[in-house]
Amino acid sequence: MARWSAVERSLRAEGARLIAGVDEVGRGPLAGPVFACAVIMPPGARAIPGVEDSKKLTPAERERLAALIAARAVSVALGAASVREIAALNIYHATALAMRRALVRLAERPDAVLVDGKPIKTLGVPHRAFIGGDARVYSIACASIVAKVARDRLMRALARRHPGYAWEANAGYGTPAHIAGLRRLGMTAHHRAKFCEGIVGDEG
Repeated sequence: MARWSAVERSLRAEGARLIAGVDEVGRGPLAGPVFACAVIMPPGARAIPGVEDSKKLTPAERERLAALIAARAVSVALGAASVREIAALNIYHATALAMRRALVRLAERPDAVLVDGKPIKTLGVPHRAFIGGDARVYSIACASIVAKVARDRLMRALARRHPGYAWEANAGYGTPAHIAGLRRLGMTAHHRAKFCEGIVGDEG
């Protein structure tokens, strides 16, 4: 992604100076919280070369770009919803909660908010939503990278405390190694019980 998107340029032309891109990571894993990031990049600066949908980048590329984004951003903030909150609210509402937390933690109030995916009724702020926005909208792509790096770091830390599930490699997603660990060791407090239904105990 070599430049700001058309929608961002259009919003600036309409007078929106500070545009927050928001994205989440961790909706689908069997373990760990869902993370969201909100990023406001400086309106007068060129796009950082290499910024792209975080899923298309290597871990090393994400780490390098996340550091650049954090250094250059007007404001960047993270929000999360815990495994307990995911269980109580469901993943859709927990994701919205994580996004709200990220937005309220921004040091600057954005003039416009752009989110990845579909519109979120419970987000609490006016926003525009873009399916595939992390590959199409610069500020959303920045948010996707920072969120992914932050969550991966947490899952690596949790992997050291809970070996056997390969979280350092799979970030809590349902890979064969993770599923094998679940069947061998059972669930931890960081597992999403409803997501793990049909896995634990299948071979008991």
